[in-house]
Amino acid sequence: MTPRVAVVSLTQGTRQDDLRVGLESVLAQEGVELDVVCVGNGWDPTDLPDGVRALALPENVGIPAGRNAGAAVVSGDYVFFLDDDAAIPSTSFLADAIALFERDPSLGLIQPRVVDPTGTANPTRWIPRIRKGEPDESGQVFSVWEGATILPSEVFAASGGWGDPYFYAHEGIELAWRVWGAGRRAWYAGHLVANHPAIDPARHEEYHRLNARNRVWLARRNLPAVLRPVYVGSWMLVQTIRWRRHPKRLAVWFGGLREGWTTDCGPYRPLGWITIGRMTAAGRPPVV
Repeated sequence: MTPRVAVVSLTQGTRQDDLRVGLESVLAQEGVELDVVCVGNGWDPTDLPDGVRALALPENVGIPAGRNAGAAVVSGDYVFFLDDDAAIPSTSFLADAIALFERDPSLGLIQPRVVDPTGTANPTRWIPRIRKGEPDESGQVFSVWEGATILPSEVFAASGGWGDPYFYAHEGIELAWRVWGAGRRAWYAGHLVANHPAIDPARHEEYHRLNARNRVWLARRNLPAVLRPVYVGSWMLVQTIRWRRHPKRLAVWFGGLREGWTTDCGPYRPLGWITIGRMTAAGRPPVV
């Protein structure tokens, strides 16, 4: 049977040319059936390609909640999330990703290699490994770049979806952790390619605040109490070393940490110790 893929493209309507390129790259996929929705996050999507439904959200609810809203109105054996400034250049991308799932049922999420189509150097942050290695080297991971990700629909449901409260930043770490918690593995597929421009998210001060706040929320939402200060403390050390010459940036970041400990982070759904053991055996305990 031809696999059916539910596709969610999230946009605020500010990149309509890029959005169309991405949607057309999805519609060009071969060997799959598609159910595609374009979610307008505070925008009513217009001028969409044939075969794409629109879902207008009255306000910007944030990236994770917007993706979840889209996932709720499409159906398929797999669910694929594509940002409005991303595209998939190969017409067999989805079929190739599904073939990986079929060959290895332990896989629960796949992130492709990300390439700037203009030839600009690709940021290493797109490779979700501590030891980056070569960008075309595949392997299991514990965080993902969220702009192009595919999961079996039952795994996405078991994971609880994207974390609505985050609004932006670190929701990809939580989703990867929860895929591991569902008994599967998150996988970086170096031979699969998605296109995305090399734009630095850290150019915005808001990024630094949410980066820190959401680090704490990630710990509070997912880790046993004994591991929370270890995780947050390790990232405090990392950021202090990285930004020791940027005191203003650090001040914003530490303000975000305080916010993370004092504000509501949503429901607590801790990783089990068996999952933590599996992640540790696979090379990355959830403390860094």
